[in-house]
Amino acid sequence: MTTTTTSPADADRALKAKHRALWALGDYPAVATEVIADLGPTLVTASAITPGDRVLDVAAGSGNAAIPAALAGAQVVASDLCPELLDVGRRAAGVAGATLEWREADAEALPFANGQFDAVLSCVGAMFAPHHRATADELVRVCRPGGTIGLISWTPAGFIGQMFATMKPYAPPPPPGAQPPPLWGDEAHVRALLGDRVTQFTAQRRMLRVTRFATPEAFRDFFKTAYGPTIATYAFNGDDPRRIADLDRDLADLARRHDLGGGAMDWEYLLVTARRVSAG
Repeated sequence: MTTTTTSPADADRALKAKHRALWALGDYPAVATEVIADLGPTLVTASAITPGDRVLDVAAGSGNAAIPAALAGAQVVASDLCPELLDVGRRAAGVAGATLEWREADAEALPFANGQFDAVLSCVGAMFAPHHRATADELVRVCRPGGTIGLISWTPAGFIGQMFATMKPYAPPPPPGAQPPPLWGDEAHVRALLGDRVTQFTAQRRMLRVTRFATPEAFRDFFKTAYGPTIATYAFNGDDPRRIADLDRDLADLARRHDLGGGAMDWEYLLVTARRVSAG
């Protein structure tokens, strides 16, 4: 009898392949353009991007922050693990008249030189890489001394953080060592990740007003067909109609609790900006 073991490198490749497939599910670009479109320009403005800046957007998806940065005159590289999202971004950039580079890349092992960029941004993207310390190390490494790191992440207590909490009982267990994405929306967690490698650290809790969904059920039905993590959670329960019905109910109830009237909701996020400390 022979046994096989999986090396850490093989396990990591398998995990990243799973993440790549997850974000190719559904229609995340529709989420980016129809629901959270304001976040990218907000991050670009908060990070004070100016013409000529060398900017890296990490886990850029279809370019929610990368395209506004390019339209502001920056020299932008949009990187993401999922090539399908990059393809959508290329087309969107062409329509918008934005010129930028699109690169397939892992947020935990970026293929860029130390200090290559004046600003390193991520808009609800890098937070989904499974290993937070490795991701933070890369964000800092590729930012030049004195450069800007700008992040927008969903908070644990906000709507999307609560959506993940709602889905957790229905979802498969996370891979060993993977950390919950909404931790990036906790100021203390981000401060600890970046540590003394940055200065001028600021963190603001803000609200995104979402008016895309007329009813709680409309939110649920949109996310169960467009948003990769939600699609994957439903698929995990695909042979159990009772659990599917319970998940349908719980997601609609979540949206109902956050309804401000007329279908409007406020989704909390954390906006972080910091400067990488100068050498010496």
